[in-house]
Amino acid sequence: MPLLELNLAKTLMLAVLLVWLGRFVRSKVTFLVNWSIPEAVVGGTLFAILTLILHSTGMLEFKFDTKLQSFFMYLFFTASGFEASASLMKKASGKLLIFIVLAGVLAVLQNATVVGLSPVVGMDPKLGLMTGSIPLTGGHGNAAAYAPLAEKAGVQGAVTVAVAAATYGLAAGSILGGPVATRLIKKYHLYDPNEKDTSDAEALEEAGKVIPLDGKRFALGCALTLIAFGIGAFLMDLFSLVFPGVNFPIHVMGMVGGAIVRNIYDALKKSSKATPEKEIDILGSVCLSMFVSMAVMTMRLWELAALAIPLILLLVAGTLVTILFTYFITFRALGKDYDAAVMVAGHIGFGLGAVPASMANMNALTDVYRYSKLAFIIVPVVGGMFSNFTNAANITFFMNLVGIH
Repeated sequence: MPLLELNLAKTLMLAVLLVWLGRFVRSKVTFLVNWSIPEAVVGGTLFAILTLILHSTGMLEFKFDTKLQSFFMYLFFTASGFEASASLMKKASGKLLIFIVLAGVLAVLQNATVVGLSPVVGMDPKLGLMTGSIPLTGGHGNAAAYAPLAEKAGVQGAVTVAVAAATYGLAAGSILGGPVATRLIKKYHLYDPNEKDTSDAEALEEAGKVIPLDGKRFALGCALTLIAFGIGAFLMDLFSLVFPGVNFPIHVMGMVGGAIVRNIYDALKKSSKATPEKEIDILGSVCLSMFVSMAVMTMRLWELAALAIPLILLLVAGTLVTILFTYFITFRALGKDYDAAVMVAGHIGFGLGAVPASMANMNALTDVYRYSKLAFIIVPVVGGMFSNFTNAANITFFMNLVGIH
């Protein structure tokens, strides 16, 4: 079969073009936006389907240079660590701490379920783990981060399975969150149409405070992120010395490095607003798009054929665990009130997919009923940051448990 090799420059060019293609397709296909499927996933998946057709017909096969994929991944997670400001920690209410624990417990249950069921459905537990909290609670970012570690350890098809599971999770999380929360609201009569609601006005006022982007602040943000990245690498070296037998991903230490640099810089400047958070967020978003695009476009979809039925069974099991946990545990632990119901919609969103799915679920729900300021503060913070820390420890434990070293 003819082989087309793309060097680093050509691979990067293709990754960017596929992000743009995904953006164009999303603008034309409404359900992709409604399901919060990222541009990089849309474009990358279309290209992966093309490579499947070319491979199946024996016409052409591609070889990519993905050296920078890991670099983009590390920078994205490092940038995410900058969200952990000391001022945010001080504002952490009891419900925030409870929700952090709930998110961590659900992720553990997802992994325990798929690892336990893998032998039953005829799948290697190492590969089955790629359908657990890595793609579900973790989303495409964690799928693209952890699955290559499994492939390096000899788990063939890990990236393809993890990315496919993450794509399923986005759709399932976006579809199921609203109906489950609506069921809770109606069953427990949590909404009074005569109740006056002013919390959304406060939120809109806060959202209206726009800080314009600044070139110097963006340069500062890039510099701080690279410094944090380096600190994370030193922390990783230290961790490896203290725990030589434990496989712990370097990108998690990048997040720790980001949190350290954020709080030191804020302390030096004596302001929680000193860090160029918006600029760092943009840098992280660019890196996320690049490494997800590269991960998805290089999927070898033909490797999924023999795994179709076991993969579906494991994903259905993970979905049922998530729905039952959020319905019976999350709702009650958070107070069994209207805010708790909205947070259930958010928990299903990022518990199966990603934070954008959470926000879409909660927006749709509050458009029908009323705004929940508490939910819109807690869910994105836990889903976008804290769950990455708790899930990292959870994934590391299970990867070592099933023998991925």
